[in-house]
Amino acid sequence: MEMCSNRAGTMSLCRLLLRALREMFAFSPSLLKAIQIGHEYVHPPLREVATVGGESPELPQDILIDIFALLEIPDLVRAGSVCTSWHAAYISLRTSGMYRRPQTPCLLYTSASTDDNVACLYSLAEKRVYKLTLPEPPIRNRYLIGSSQGLLITADERSELHIVNPFTGEQMALPSVTTIEQVKPIFDDAGVLKQYEFSRYYGEEELAGPIIYDLENLRDQLYVKAFVFSDSSTGNYIVVLIHNPIDQLSFARAGDSRWTWLPPSAAYEDCIYMDGLLYAVTSTGGIDAFDLTGPTIVRTVIADNMKDFIYEHLYIVQTPSGELLQVWREQNVAVGDDADEDAPEHDHSEIMKETRRVMLYQIDMAAKELHEINSFHAHVLFLGLSQSLCLNAEEYPQLKGNHVYFTDDDHGFALWKSSCRDIGVFNLENDSMEEIVSPQSWCSLAAPIWITPRLTPMCLGLNK
Repeated sequence: MEMCSNRAGTMSLCRLLLRALREMFAFSPSLLKAIQIGHEYVHPPLREVATVGGESPELPQDILIDIFALLEIPDLVRAGSVCTSWHAAYISLRTSGMYRRPQTPCLLYTSASTDDNVACLYSLAEKRVYKLTLPEPPIRNRYLIGSSQGLLITADERSELHIVNPFTGEQMALPSVTTIEQVKPIFDDAGVLKQYEFSRYYGEEELAGPIIYDLENLRDQLYVKAFVFSDSSTGNYIVVLIHNPIDQLSFARAGDSRWTWLPPSAAYEDCIYMDGLLYAVTSTGGIDAFDLTGPTIVRTVIADNMKDFIYEHLYIVQTPSGELLQVWREQNVAVGDDADEDAPEHDHSEIMKETRRVMLYQIDMAAKELHEINSFHAHVLFLGLSQSLCLNAEEYPQLKGNHVYFTDDDHGFALWKSSCRDIGVFNLENDSMEEIVSPQSWCSLAAPIWITPRLTPMCLGLNK
């Protein structure tokens, strides 16, 4: 049978399918209980699951596949769990490579009301929460330091890094923290790793003497932000790490067993990978490019500092049409309502940061200049510890054009992890802010992070 000839017809079938789902749930309390609890939907990692009920009203498999291809991943997995024929269509769609639907970013976080190994996923498209069971070590005890390509980069209680796909449950260890240039292991007499020595230098300049940290405390001081980039020239992935001292860069290619340090520059805020080059923006608006593909790393200064000093958070992002932007995010620092503002010292939990302004600049690479953008109605931005993202608002009707969806990305994990998080939706037209979801139920240890769902198998080839 031919696939539907137009999108409107297929969307009508999609609505019919979803109505059928609701009707089956209404007539099958056991099925409803298995899939839905309150307003939350509970999954193990989103892998193939056994069907949970009897047979559904039959539709030809090619029609089901055509409908399923329009669903976002949470709905797709739910539909594939309904019955044998729908599960077969779901498997066929996944294995055929035909499922390429753009996914709306979701907010991933941990909550004190769930088990230690459960992550919560708030869907902006559906305005509902899912729960995902992740592999060990417990996700609630990890720091979330990056998200890109549908993958999380986490730091565990030994300060070691992992990549995990929360939607499939796949996980892979990254090269050991002890292979980062400034980190050395300290063993006891029995050869057991006990502590880390953290040296504070960049390039040839030493800022101060080394500091000794316990295994779980190094991550507070070392990690800033991490990225997973796809390298189309090799078909592999590159993991890039911004780390201290002074926000330096290290990276690992597929197959690497250790991190490669990129001296001598520092003070990097954000990265993007385009056309085989890594572009990194500094805290003063400068842009450096690195060619990571050859045996010798080449650094090129694309633009010098745009300001002598910038106190905003800086991001670099590519628009859907290919333009490169710098985004500057200003924050107010305030003390909680119950605290004494005249007190010489405050508990860190009393200190709050609030985004008050977001400024957009188009980067003129040839002139090495920034041009302010005053209208951004056709686009949506996502900022935070995830890879900075710019989407076409028309392609994501559930999102608000001319708005910035942001999460907390303060560099001081150790200082700010017990404070109120700076998370919300910022209106670029009137500089107003609204909450994403209320009440805010996330834990403060691991800052919530944006992630774009992905079901593709994780074949990074790292740390082998």
